[in-house]
Amino acid sequence: MLTRRHLRIKVLQALYAYFINNDIKLSIAEKNMTQSAERIYELAIYQLSFIVEIVKFAAKRIEENKKKFYPTEDDLNPNTKFVDNLFIAKLTENRDYKKRKNEYKINWIDHEEIIRRCYNDLRANDLYINYMTAGKQNFEDDKQLILKVFTNLLVDNESLEYIYEEKSVYWANDIDLANYCVVRIISSINAQDDSLAKLPTLYNTEGKDDPDEDKNYMIRLFHKAILHSKSYEKLIEEKASNWDFNRITLMDVILLKMGLAELIEFPTIPVKVTLNEIIELAKLYSTPKSRVFINGILDKMSADLKAEGRIVKKGRGLIE
Repeated sequence: MLTRRHLRIKVLQALYAYFINNDIKLSIAEKNMTQSAERIYELAIYQLSFIVEIVKFAAKRIEENKKKFYPTEDDLNPNTKFVDNLFIAKLTENRDYKKRKNEYKINWIDHEEIIRRCYNDLRANDLYINYMTAGKQNFEDDKQLILKVFTNLLVDNESLEYIYEEKSVYWANDIDLANYCVVRIISSINAQDDSLAKLPTLYNTEGKDDPDEDKNYMIRLFHKAILHSKSYEKLIEEKASNWDFNRITLMDVILLKMGLAELIEFPTIPVKVTLNEIIELAKLYSTPKSRVFINGILDKMSADLKAEGRIVKKGRGLIE
């Protein structure tokens, strides 16, 4: 599921934590990074399970309404389209989902209030109203509803994010990555799947001979940026001669070190890909001026290092 950009983000976060904490051992820092990455999946399952809890709450509300002293016709003959959602039924039957939910010990017992509020918000939303009044129920429509409920009502939900931050120190920074995983998981489930169908794995394995290729890439990039940190700093100082190195922000220095590590140590990754990805990270995580600065320095360093034979790319379309 996670793309290489997502993995670069995890490396960037881990490098930042490493360089501001001089006492941490490399092995501990690596362990923290991989655990943080793996807990993204846990957060994604939490998000999915919350949607299931909303459906369960709706079913509970229907049963309670039937027991009123003076139930209305709607109470006695409710529209059960939402509680009978075919996608949710497929998800909750999935053995992989159930295994992970149990493994993570997920429960929402102490959070009925937020479930109730989200359900009420959903009922007032046109997404829900249009769905409930539409024609015959089918799996794809049910799946699209859940996807839209998640992206429109649950993403950026401050109450949910507060709960997640209380559960893990990692999740404050990883909610966007987890949300991406939720969308991928929802999209992967099809009507014809049986209960044994596997959910997507955290690391992308499609078309890869080694299922650990992406995880190993993340770890190796992290290691190389640290192990060659001093030599990379020297390179940066040389190429940024118009800048006082000590005045370059730590985030920019880390981004440059990541870029150098990938340019030099990963011969199958094109130079342009590395440059573009580091610049994109600068846009997301550094100052407004950093993009131009990093682009200029990395571009100059990559040209010089290629001329010196220190950047050598191999593979189809990479040999210049």
